[in-house]
Amino acid sequence: MKKSLSGKIFAGLFAGLIIGTAIQYLFNGVTLMDTYVLGLAEGAGGMFVSLIKLLVVPLVYVSIVCGIVELKDITAFGRLGGKTFALYIINTIIAITAALTIGMIIQPGAGANLAGTVTEAVQLTTTETPDIFSLIVNIVPSNPVQAFANGDMLQIIFMAILTGLAIQALDTRGGPAIKTFKMANEIMMKLVGLVMSLAPFGVFALMIQLGATLDANTLMSVAGYVALVVSMLVFWIFFFYPMMVGLTTGIKPSAFLRHTREQILFSLSTASSNATIPVTMRTLTDKIGVSKSVAGFGVPLGATMNMSGVSIYIALATLFVANAFGQPINSADIFTLGLTILLLSIGAGGVPGGGVVMVGVLLHQLGLPPEGLAIVAAVDRINDMFCTSSNVVGDTAVNTIVAKSENEIGSVEADAESQAERVTVS
Repeated sequence: MKKSLSGKIFAGLFAGLIIGTAIQYLFNGVTLMDTYVLGLAEGAGGMFVSLIKLLVVPLVYVSIVCGIVELKDITAFGRLGGKTFALYIINTIIAITAALTIGMIIQPGAGANLAGTVTEAVQLTTTETPDIFSLIVNIVPSNPVQAFANGDMLQIIFMAILTGLAIQALDTRGGPAIKTFKMANEIMMKLVGLVMSLAPFGVFALMIQLGATLDANTLMSVAGYVALVVSMLVFWIFFFYPMMVGLTTGIKPSAFLRHTREQILFSLSTASSNATIPVTMRTLTDKIGVSKSVAGFGVPLGATMNMSGVSIYIALATLFVANAFGQPINSADIFTLGLTILLLSIGAGGVPGGGVVMVGVLLHQLGLPPEGLAIVAAVDRINDMFCTSSNVVGDTAVNTIVAKSENEIGSVEADAESQAERVTVS
């Protein structure tokens, strides 16, 4: 059943892209297509993404509380949190270092001479680069209702951790609360399954939109930059993470890729780490066998701060704009740029378009031409799809490694293989 769902999502992705491209190049200007077909696709795709996002906030809160109350040893929480946080930061630092190194070697945009070619200037709002101090201070919400309404993941995670620790402190008296949250978690998982059954149709509608709005001329003008970003993100998804998981957990890279196939396809279509949280959670618990306590804590945290894909994207985009407009970044400024990208990536959030917003902030901070953002935004959807996939597969990889180190990972694959063997024998 799960394999058939992956196949349906895959089919919906390509069918939608083909139809959308046909609408743009073969039926451009046809009222029926432009008004009704695209309008219907936009509405259906928007409803599907909204339906997924509807589940995100309660799923994050409930899953983290359940993850903490299910810990047999409360001291394991500090160890678990420390490992997860450290691996997320290390992962992002490695991604930034690799992107800046490759970018300085290849120099995307060099010789493009785009200064003065963009007629419409993009007005950037004044945005300050987030610092670690303000990031920490803002984790504590002054209004919990507002935190839930705004979907502030760091504040929601903080409240969920406090709730879980409080229930743990009640010892046996917390039994009714534990049962309530476990039942709520089961309900959320059931809702996720119901919504995921609509995924092939939602992905189909989203891809029609994408195929119908791609500007081929704009895409060709920055083809080298797009190819570099996509190539590096593809390497991260299909080689770096599977190899790291294989070296640290013993899970074969091919098996890891097979387990994350549905997750990759879904994240490519939604371009949203937050919207992919339910799929990531199911990939970890149902396919890889990671315990709910590890996945419930690590996945929501990763959707907020494990932004390796975004880091690669905004690093290469900034270098591209700097080179294309004749203002290359010196090697002496690389460390400052890398540190700024690290802070921005943590605060980027898991929503579509978060990367291009961060690029705009970086251009403002570095004094680069704001017109460059128009070019980056023109192909943002392509890059954002792959950087989101890199983010969510990174979440899965980190949580798998943490679960293995904590002996909190089952043998789903082994059980499936042994079951298949028994069926064959019988």
